[in-house]
Amino acid sequence: MKINKLFNSVNDVMSDVFDGAVIMLGGFGEAGSPVELIHGLIDTKCKDLTIIANNAGNGKIGLGALIGENQVKKVICSFARSPKNITFKELYENNKIELEVVPQGTLAERIRSAGAGIPGFYTQTSVGTPLAEGKEIKIFDGKEYVLEKALKADFALIKAETSDRYGNLTYNKTARNFNPVMCMAANQTIVQVKRIEKEENTDPEKIITPGIFVNKVTVVNEPIIESIAIDNGETYP
Repeated sequence: MKINKLFNSVNDVMSDVFDGAVIMLGGFGEAGSPVELIHGLIDTKCKDLTIIANNAGNGKIGLGALIGENQVKKVICSFARSPKNITFKELYENNKIELEVVPQGTLAERIRSAGAGIPGFYTQTSVGTPLAEGKEIKIFDGKEYVLEKALKADFALIKAETSDRYGNLTYNKTARNFNPVMCMAANQTIVQVKRIEKEENTDPEKIITPGIFVNKVTVVNEPIIESIAIDNGETYP
């Protein structure tokens, strides 16, 4: 395990991404959305990506921009439609992108299960709906449950608040919702942070993601605030 996980730039940390990769994007709202890393992913020109995220992007920055560049073949998410969603809607209506809808709690648990080494679990969520079609159903205590399989990824792109050189992470508020479990469910975790803390100043009681789950870290001092950028009409690239 590499001791110093700090890299100089977004381009440096994105160097291992490949065509056809499965990529988790952190974020529960913009507090945890790694916009700069997604823009770095756009710059790689990688194609045929499968994206696992809470939503299907907004505007023409971040995930919205990645989809708009036709680099994504499939999105696995809970919320494919939002008021500022542009690019996904257009491609989906023209059968140019695939969609797998997963209820939000089920999505989080499928990711967490992958990180915990659990191949699947049974849940009542989606019983009797189109989302249960083709999935195994079992009866427990007289009630139906649907088998949901764990979701793992080749890469997780994560936005955290701080890191030390070992990759020990803290988060800002709702950024904790998806980012920590995604760190555990990917073969390689790539992180953008606002600042680097010296390890001697790191309080282990405040660490949310231990560095063992992190591979690469780079600093983005003033990350894009997605909603403001979209309201200002900003686009990428």
